[in-house]
This record gives sequence, C-alpha cells and structure tokens, in this order.
Amino acid sequence: MLEELAIKLYEKESLIKSFSLFFIIIELFLLFIFYNYYKIEAEHLREELFLEMKNYSFFLDSKKFNIDIVPKREDEQFYELYFDNQNIFILSPIPDDKQNALEIIYPLSKYKEELQYIKQTLLKQFLLLSIVAIIISFLFAIYTLHPLQKAFFMLEEFIKDIIHDLNTPITSILINLKMMKKNEEVENITKSANTIAMLHKNLIAYLKDEKFQIEKINLKDVVYEQVNFFKSIYYYIDWKVDIEDRIIYSNRGALSRIIYNLLSNACKYNRTNGYIKIYTKDKNLIIENSTYGVKRPSKIFKRFYKESSRGLGMGLHIVKKLSKELKISIDVDINEKIFKITLKIE
Repeated sequence: MLEELAIKLYEKESLIKSFSLFFIIIELFLLFIFYNYYKIEAEHLREELFLEMKNYSFFLDSKKFNIDIVPKREDEQFYELYFDNQNIFILSPIPDDKQNALEIIYPLSKYKEELQYIKQTLLKQFLLLSIVAIIISFLFAIYTLHPLQKAFFMLEEFIKDIIHDLNTPITSILINLKMMKKNEEVENITKSANTIAMLHKNLIAYLKDEKFQIEKINLKDVVYEQVNFFKSIYYYIDWKVDIEDRIIYSNRGALSRIIYNLLSNACKYNRTNGYIKIYTKDKNLIIENSTYGVKRPSKIFKRFYKESSRGLGMGLHIVKKLSKELKISIDVDINEKIFKITLKIE
C-alpha cells in the first residue's frame, strides 16, 4: 500500500512543475501589485509632505521643518517641491519682498527613512503573502497530481495483471519447445517465445526495484548469446563483433537484458543496409549502429519516450535502470548517422 501511495520520480517531476508554475504566476502577480502600491505610497508621501510644508509656510507652527530666507531665482516657482543633495524644500513668497523668498526645508535623509519604512512594511506583507502562496501552490499541485497518480496506478495494476497472466503460458511454451524435435520452424518459434519472455522480464523490471545477486560471468558469452539471437532475425544488417574473453562480476540476467534492449534498439532503428558494431575497448563494451538520427537525445532514457510508433518506449529506460543497479556507467554519443553507447563494466 505504501508503495502505491509513494511519489515516484515522474510524479515528483509533475508535482514540482505544477507547484513552480502556479507559484511563479502568483509571485509575479504579487510583485506587480506591491510595486504599484509602493509607487502610490511614495507619491502619497510626497503629496502629504508638500501639503504640510505649504501649511507651515502660512502659520510657521511646526518643529518638523526648518526655514531660511534665500534670493529668489527665475527658474524656481513658489509652492513647488524641489529636491537637492541634502534637503527637500519649497519656496514661499515674503510680503513686500520681491527679491527674496522663504525656503521651507525638510531633510532628505528623513524622507528616505520614511520611504525605507514603507518598503520594509510592504516587504513584510509580501513575504507573508508569499508563504500563503507557497501553501496554496502546494495544495494546487497535489490536487493536479491526483489524476496522474490514479492513471499510473491503474496502468501499473494493468501491467501486473498482464505479467501474471503471461508468466504461466510463456514458461509452458519454452519448456515444451525444449522437448520438441529441433527444426527450422521450432527454432523460429523458440526465438519468438524468447522475445516474449524478455518483454515479460522488462515489464517486471519496470514495476520492481530488483536486488541482483552478483556472480562470476564471461562477458563474451553474454554478448554473443544476444548477438546470435538478433543476427538470425536481422540477417540483412552488417554485423561486426569483436568481444574479448573477459571475466566480470555482475548479474547475468540483468546484463543480458541490458544488451538485449540495446541490440533491439540498434536493430529496430537502423538504416537500410546499415551496420551494428559491438566491441570491447579497455573496460568498455561499445555498441555502435547506423541510424537516421535522434530528434531529442536528452530524452532517450525517459520512460515511455519514443520517436516513432514502434515499441513501448521502455527499452532504454530499463537499460538505464538496470545499469544503475549494476553500477555500470553509460556514455552516449549521437549524431545524424551514428548512435553509439559505451558501457563501462568493471
């Protein structure tokens, strides 16, 4: 039950994307509101300061402002708000004095302090609403994830039923084929049954995190087992195989599935009159094939990703999964004509 409710990698990706999208939209909306609100508050502060200074010029009854008598300049107007490096001021006329004006002064530093207070107040409100936005975005993401979880749960249940129903007939077919007299027809049926059996194992690998028992195996034997299987089916492809005898410690079944899936991919998506090269170099097993090109190389190991209508889109994903379990590193080199995968097998 816990396994069914657990958030898997693809569900986590969907959760993060839904949360991020909704949160970014809310944050941008909040930024727009608070930026404009700050501009309104700053303008309101200037207007309020101007009205106080203007009233002060009539009654001179506040300790908030300073005054000075200065020569009147032609470019300065009465009752206009002016800023300089240190002060904010307005000019007021002096009765019977056309040469001088009364300067009402307010320190610029105090004005900036008031602006800073407004900024801090709005920032606190913005952060508080951002926390609310995080909560709302997370709840929204959970809500949108639920249908996806339900769909994948139904898919996994469906695959489990298929695996259960296939297990007995596949085993029965393979056992009876071993008992039959060998001829070309039986060999062809055996190959088809082995293909179905490998797909059956791939479905199991898709659903389960397997723990593999490490054993002593010959890399050449494992590779040639799969090569011989595919060569008989894809005989029109030019096969070049050069594998050295080398003893490794791995799991034979899992490694066979990795090589099977890689060769299956190399055969299915090969060019007309194409080739497949399989060889060892240092501690690497390299599988190279001609190809028509890959549109999105970064997605080839994604679950269910495929670039044509053929296949289930699980082969390379299972290669990645099994390689990780066996601690085999994968390097991919792709261009318009060549698809090359290097497996570093210790």
